[in-house]
Amino acid sequence: CPCPLPRGDCSLSRLLRRLLSARRSLEICLFAFSSPQLGRAVQLLHRRGVRVRIVTDAQYMGLQGSQIGLLRRAGIQVRHDQESGYMHHKFAIVDRRMLITGSLNWTTQAIQNNRENVLVVEDAEYVKPFLDEFERIWEEYNPINYRFF
Repeated sequence: CPCPLPRGDCSLSRLLRRLLSARRSLEICLFAFSSPQLGRAVQLLHRRGVRVRIVTDAQYMGLQGSQIGLLRRAGIQVRHDQESGYMHHKFAIVDRRMLITGSLNWTTQAIQNNRENVLVVEDAEYVKPFLDEFERIWEEYNPINYRFF
């Protein structure tokens, strides 16, 4: 991908390295996830035995190109909202210690063409509120709580 980083290094490869460092768990809370490269990385982690959980937006996950169906079919746990508004978060937590957040949707368009930002933090003071938010949403979006009309 075109970016000002040293040859052979790009924003996508840096993000992939952070994700692939997971040994125990990966929590992902994303509005949009259609990047095939990131999808393959998440599947690889799952096959390695990393516990992967994904929370996403119900409206976006059904769009053509979304990785969510592939990830779900691979056996990865996925939950989605049941609301009229968007589940618009964009963060991931690696091994309950590393937070990856910012404006970036995990899409090819965002990675290659948009002006986006990603912040990586390994300070528990910042990781904990995001982990707490993930757990809160994970329980709220439990299929047991879905309402059907």
